[in-house]
Amino acid sequence: MSNKHSLTTKEYLIPFIFISFLFFLWGIAHGMIDTLDKHFQQILHLTKSQSSLIQFSLYGAYFGMALPAGFFMRRYGYKKGIVLGLSLFAAGAFLIAATTSFESFWIFLSCLFILGCGLATLETAANPYATKLGTKESAAQRINFSQSFNGLAWVIGPLIGLYIYGNQGAAPGEKLTSMILPFASIGLVVLIVALIFLRLPLPEISEEETGHGHGIRETSVGKKPSFHKPLIKQSHFVTGVIAQFCYVAAQTGIFSYLINFVTDKNQYPRFDVQNGPYFLSIGFALFMIGRMSGSYIMSRVKPARILAINAGLSILLLPIVSMNLGWVSLIALYTVFLLMSIMFPTIFALGIKDLGPQTKKGASVIVMAVVGGAVFPPLMGHISDLYSMSIGFLTPIPLFMFILYYAMKGHHVRP
Repeated sequence: MSNKHSLTTKEYLIPFIFISFLFFLWGIAHGMIDTLDKHFQQILHLTKSQSSLIQFSLYGAYFGMALPAGFFMRRYGYKKGIVLGLSLFAAGAFLIAATTSFESFWIFLSCLFILGCGLATLETAANPYATKLGTKESAAQRINFSQSFNGLAWVIGPLIGLYIYGNQGAAPGEKLTSMILPFASIGLVVLIVALIFLRLPLPEISEEETGHGHGIRETSVGKKPSFHKPLIKQSHFVTGVIAQFCYVAAQTGIFSYLINFVTDKNQYPRFDVQNGPYFLSIGFALFMIGRMSGSYIMSRVKPARILAINAGLSILLLPIVSMNLGWVSLIALYTVFLLMSIMFPTIFALGIKDLGPQTKKGASVIVMAVVGGAVFPPLMGHISDLYSMSIGFLTPIPLFMFILYYAMKGHHVRP
């Protein structure tokens, strides 16, 4: 565990295990929420573009909360930031469970925004923290490994969503009662985890250690690193923020509309809507496999090269998805799930590379880029309402084109 390509070190093993569990927790929430578009379309008679406000509320919270979360952690540290994130996460889940009888889409969105603030705080803390619990060389490998637990949770989330789909009342005030048990249970678990983290001894990595951990060059032997270049002038960071915006936009659109794709009236084969979460769970299983295998492959192949290959293949496969070729289109779509798996953590690790004392602030800005998940699904939903769900799956192609550019050229750190 001591060589430069090991996942972590003995010193950081226990913190790394607990931090990886956080990735699992917020993955459960995302996996459940991604099943709700079609559910709300049916129960509350919404269009695809209207139901996409679920993603707008969730990922809009990332945009609003990421910088405040970063400021909070710079003042109080990673541990208190994690506890804050878990507390907001639990509060949002409890509020959703408590307000279902109102059957108000807008109340749900407000509660979801609070939950999203908790997820944004957790990601602002856990993503950069995971990259630093070991050597610089294995940072991308390490965050991909932690994110694989996120992928595992995304498999389980839609299966919980099956309970929501299959237990819905028709009487006034009962249409959304099937959401009470899942969200109340998640809130309770998250609250318990927050109490555990309050007592858990986590090493607080200082700004000096942050700089060393991300490979900042020293001006001369024995001197502290010199790195005062503003974030806005560091091209690999700026393009990394844009690439992350593009990735989360594409990912959220594809995740959110898979159930619509397999149940669309123009799609063959067409499946029953109540079985939709099964298909989303299969996609997330491939997503998890991609992250776990990606972490292993990155110990042998440069992360940027893998990112470029995966983005290029996604560009080629999405037109096949849109051609209504039956099982061929569905397999192509599932392959895109597999290819997307390593993109978020890899872009994150490349974007904060060599930021030194500005790592926490840089991480906050990259987490803000998750707002792409709020902006893009309404556009994809509007195009799908106008034409078809298959045509809607052409819209992420330009986003993957920018990711390909970032992987090939934009990620290089320039002096």
